[in-house]
Amino acid sequence: MTHRHVLPNGLVILVVENPVSDIVSARLLTRAGIAYEAPSQAGLFSLMASVLTKGTAALSSIDIAERVESVGASLGTDAAADYSLLSLKTVSADFPAILALASQLWRSPTFPEPEVELERRLMLQGLRSMQEQPFTMAYNSLRKILYGEHPYGRPNLGTVETVQRLNAEDLRQAHTAYFRPDTTVISIAGRIAVSQAVALVESVFSDWQVPPSPPPALIFPPVPQTSARSLVAQDTHQSIIMLGYQSAPVKAPQYAALKLLNTYLGNGLSSRLFVEMREKRGLAYDVSAFYPTRLGLSQFVAYIGTAPPNTQTALDGLKAEIERLCTTLLSEEELQVAKNKILGQYALGKQTNAQMAQLLGWYEILGLGISFDQAFQTAIAEVTPENAKATALESFTTPFIAALGPEAAIGVLQD
Repeated sequence: MTHRHVLPNGLVILVVENPVSDIVSARLLTRAGIAYEAPSQAGLFSLMASVLTKGTAALSSIDIAERVESVGASLGTDAAADYSLLSLKTVSADFPAILALASQLWRSPTFPEPEVELERRLMLQGLRSMQEQPFTMAYNSLRKILYGEHPYGRPNLGTVETVQRLNAEDLRQAHTAYFRPDTTVISIAGRIAVSQAVALVESVFSDWQVPPSPPPALIFPPVPQTSARSLVAQDTHQSIIMLGYQSAPVKAPQYAALKLLNTYLGNGLSSRLFVEMREKRGLAYDVSAFYPTRLGLSQFVAYIGTAPPNTQTALDGLKAEIERLCTTLLSEEELQVAKNKILGQYALGKQTNAQMAQLLGWYEILGLGISFDQAFQTAIAEVTPENAKATALESFTTPFIAALGPEAAIGVLQD
């Protein structure tokens, strides 16, 4: 059972007591991530996440590392599309000390200039290495035509040009604006009593004052309304082809049906795309589909890696499989297999304390609430073949195409 408590300063605490193992995992999340970046500061939150644990007024990066490693704990950070987080895991006895340390890092990082410069150089190396990753390049080009100026259309690491301009002062200003008690969620799971967990969070966060001004509003720009193609010529051994559709956000009524269609179409070795495109037709080195959970407009993407001579045939095959979802009712058996798969994977994704803390914190930060855990499973179970077809007809109307491969292979896609 999940317990939810809200401090007077607006900070939300979620606690799941699990006495099975002597471990406590926690997630500190804030409602600010890559979607909140200005175009000129793309990569800002990824850089912030990498430097968040590198120093406070009283602790150097070495001091912080020693405190964590001396008790065998783990501590990490990340920036996602709709949130940023700090994760920690430790034995129960050390949780109070590690939580107190996490509080300092979350509330009062100093972003030391040398650490910022080091991480900025590493990000630039990562961006340059992306130019050697065909799948990543194809996906980035697809996102660009799908989203236009919308922040979901940019790489999480930003661009070489924007990252080169980022500095410590940019990080401090963004931290002041977005890291605040009324945008913070702390999710805790493990061998700890609910009352103890709440008291510990109160002891290190209750004095955190809410700034007088509200956090900056999140305003998504409009996205392209007409389909487009992005063809990238590169001397590769295979063609990467992606078919993408602008799709419903997590709070939309179509969400559960789209998740189910994604599972049916591209999840695993028994999925429709794998069986039809790889096993039966021998067209695919790799083939799948994905539909990420997003607070704003999401994307439904089917992709395939194929031999260059098969480029047009592979694209036609992807289109045919998407169109089939719009014209043909899935059988009850097909739908039930997909339901069993997605619900089984969902259950397996909640086995550990870390997974529970992540999932519940994520739901809270997206504004879904703790009841979404059961509501999602119920919504999946209630999808009918008619629902699935109607959702496909509504969602798969405007295809965006990105392809990367040898010039002679992708040139045939111009028409």
